[in-house]
Amino acid sequence: MAAVAANPADTAATAVDDREPQREAVPGLESQWRQIENGRGRPLQVGESWFLVGQHWYKQWEVYVQGGDRDSSTFPGCINNAELFEDQVNWRLKKGLVEGEDYVLLPAAAWHYLVNWYGLEHGQPPIERKVVELASIHKVEVYSVELLLVQHSDMDTPHTAQFSQTDSVDLVLHTAREQFLVSPQEETRLWIKNAEGSFERLCNTRVTVLDAALKTGQVVVMETRNKDGTWPSAQPNDTSSTLEEEEDFQGQPGICGLTNLGNTCFMNSALQCLSNVPQLTEYFLKNRYLEELNFCNPLGMKGEIAQAYADLVKQAWSGHHRSIVPQVFKTKVGHFASQFLGYQQHDSQELLSFLLDGLHEDLNRVKKKEYVELCDAAGRPDQEVAQEAWQNHKRRNDSVIVDTFHGLFKSTLVCPDCGNVSVTFDPFCYLSVPLPVSHKRVMEVFFVSMDPRRKPEQHRLVVPKKGKISDLCVALAKHTGISPERMMVADVFSHRFYKIYQLEESLSSILDRDDIFIYEVSGRAAIGENSREDVVLPIYLRERTPARDYNSSYYGLMLFGHPLLVSVPRDRLSWDALYHILLYRLSRYVTRPSSDDEDDGDEKADLEDKDSLPKPGHVTEGSSQDPGLEQAGPSSRVVSGSRAPVDNSPGPSHWPQRARRKHLFTLHTVNSNGTSDRSTFNEDTHAQPYIAIDWEPEMKKRYYDEVEAEGYVKHDCVGYVLKKAPVQLQECIELFTTVETLEKENPWYCPTCKQHQLATKKLDLWMLPETLIIHLKRFSYTKFSREKLDTLVEFPIRDLDFSEFVIKPQNDSARELYKYDLIAVSNHYGGLRDGHYTTFACNKDSGQWHYFDDSSVSPVTENQIEVIPIFLPPLLLTPSSPTHTDSCLLLTVQGSLCPLLPTPGRGTPYANPGQLVKAPRIVCLWCPTQIGVHGCKLRGPVPAREGNCPASLPS
Repeated sequence: MAAVAANPADTAATAVDDREPQREAVPGLESQWRQIENGRGRPLQVGESWFLVGQHWYKQWEVYVQGGDRDSSTFPGCINNAELFEDQVNWRLKKGLVEGEDYVLLPAAAWHYLVNWYGLEHGQPPIERKVVELASIHKVEVYSVELLLVQHSDMDTPHTAQFSQTDSVDLVLHTAREQFLVSPQEETRLWIKNAEGSFERLCNTRVTVLDAALKTGQVVVMETRNKDGTWPSAQPNDTSSTLEEEEDFQGQPGICGLTNLGNTCFMNSALQCLSNVPQLTEYFLKNRYLEELNFCNPLGMKGEIAQAYADLVKQAWSGHHRSIVPQVFKTKVGHFASQFLGYQQHDSQELLSFLLDGLHEDLNRVKKKEYVELCDAAGRPDQEVAQEAWQNHKRRNDSVIVDTFHGLFKSTLVCPDCGNVSVTFDPFCYLSVPLPVSHKRVMEVFFVSMDPRRKPEQHRLVVPKKGKISDLCVALAKHTGISPERMMVADVFSHRFYKIYQLEESLSSILDRDDIFIYEVSGRAAIGENSREDVVLPIYLRERTPARDYNSSYYGLMLFGHPLLVSVPRDRLSWDALYHILLYRLSRYVTRPSSDDEDDGDEKADLEDKDSLPKPGHVTEGSSQDPGLEQAGPSSRVVSGSRAPVDNSPGPSHWPQRARRKHLFTLHTVNSNGTSDRSTFNEDTHAQPYIAIDWEPEMKKRYYDEVEAEGYVKHDCVGYVLKKAPVQLQECIELFTTVETLEKENPWYCPTCKQHQLATKKLDLWMLPETLIIHLKRFSYTKFSREKLDTLVEFPIRDLDFSEFVIKPQNDSARELYKYDLIAVSNHYGGLRDGHYTTFACNKDSGQWHYFDDSSVSPVTENQIEVIPIFLPPLLLTPSSPTHTDSCLLLTVQGSLCPLLPTPGRGTPYANPGQLVKAPRIVCLWCPTQIGVHGCKLRGPVPAREGNCPASLPS
């Protein structure tokens, strides 16, 4: 019940006329008494109407009817409730009225009888009140709630209206619309003003005034949506001129960009795709969603996601905006899904999945979900089981999202031991289809020959994706002619050997970003099991730097250049021999000193170094076995019979305790990091010896050519472009429906065997929805690596036929139901760690294709859609059949990942003291500039310094 006090008399007359029975002969006084008293004694029913009658008039009436004389002077006259009102203008009840002392309550029938027999004082409104249930007690609500209704555009002119606590908020809205003469086509919403002056939305208009906690005297504001789809309250106060400009602009509805708020292109792309689904957009534009908002769903978002999306659609399809700022929607999404808080990069598919689920739960027509037990087929016909599964799904899930996007799978599991077959039917909202993955992998390596005159060569090799290191050597051998047995593979990082690989190790441990060097070594066979003719020594280059007040030599040395793997004959291991071997290996970029420059030692140094020579039985400087320059060259075939340096150690006891000073550089044994000297050794230790070539700054500047040292050449194979054959979208669907064996991490519990089994699983399409979303899984993840598959997927713009994949029995006419036309494409440019999302979409009104790049929108032709580059994986389609024009297909792709995520694999955030680690490559959020530390020696977490990128925030 609502009464507007501005004209109560008219309202009263209308109420009386509507309910007043046809006037009939006035019964006898005794009959009157009996009818009225019988009505007063009936129990109260929630929601029914009762009327207040002044105690004075009612007592006068009782005296009159009990006297039995119609002509008595005690005739009460017209019903007069003047004593119950504070004034004769607003007709507001006096405070503190008490039943039995100030008034009596009569049911509606008794009231109408009295009005029919005696009439109502002219101008007085009837005092109608509702029966409500408060604290499980039924009572008549004597005092109604008086609300002050105002418009958002005119907050200073309130209108008073009275409502029962059992009236719905929708009645309040309807009353306000009538009061302010709002046309049925205009959309409105309500706000309440709290005591502290803040405003709160009345989202759920289906609740009662009591449940909404509305109190007498509270201000209720009615807001009317602008023509451009925005709400006045959502606009800043200083944008009135901008609003006028936007409302004056008239463009094609739906051709509206979305501003990039900072790495929100993934959200913009998903929203543009969904906005161009015709039946869903019409559902929101025609306000059908208002009747289905579910505010009590514990799995939903209290209707807020649906309303935020509706606001976005109405603005985009108003035709009054070139672009809009989805800040409110972004805030709502971040509120209900914390992973979308902030401005990190995400997958467009991840956002689309969340949005579809949120819209479904917010618009679920099932208010109370019942428990449904999932049943296996147990030998029953597929049609019976599928129908049961779909009905069970609809008993808990019934929304416009289900109507538009949900289909049905058939899942078949077969136990490998007992042969038990389990068949279930499961609903789906989108298809995540794999791409045919190539079993080959392209790797770039640098080949370092034993011939010092040859520069390192860059090669591009095609190897098995699941191959071993030996496969990499075999592939390189085809280019170089060098036997794979004479190759060693190493990962070079920060001027060090991060890892030297064994032949049997898997190639999956090598990431695409790793710098892989393959060194030619000698191929001489070993004489005995424990005796090798050659030793392969890892060689580092270091330069002495000015002291920094530290006693440790580590702080005075800095690694530079590329390390080497050098083969040295075991029987020629001496510092002098090694010096000449290394001088030869470096001869391309190290100038050999003249005899005058070389003779700069002193006798004292020579005497001191005599104590540092190897033990007897090994080569010394003065021995006739000292190799000359020619002896140490490749022609002497100095080889190693080993593939791993750790197995080739000549033994710690064979190495001197001090390094001898040489003319151009000095040699020292160091650890694998090249960061500390190993001046003493344990006789029982068989650790791989590493040698450091230490240069004085002046000597390095004089004899070492850095430009030549860094030079390399590209093999012809580097210039070859490896063309990848495109695949058809149907091939992806076929791969999706192929039988597969479950992984060890996800076994199936067989009810017959009573244990978990690696069963075979097959998915089939049973029923397709009107709008089919296909997600191309372009990101491939393994234990060691991640990659984006750049395979070109071809698809038709029209008549994409899925009938061959649907196993549900169908007649010839039903085949047309499974033909789809493209309506939108979510595109991703870039790689795993960065990239950009855009959208191709077909306008539902004009049929024209447009390219949406955040706030920029431009028309495109269908030919531009068909030749999508290899980095644009996702698509969106609609059906071509005239009998099923609402069906459409939406294809999306896994988007890029946050550029600040650490790369999995070898780089660990913690390391042992002195251990070399690969820190994650930290990339600027706004540009591809790497601003992090790539390698360090540490005792704790990998340090990563963050910098401010000078690039401006993208629009």
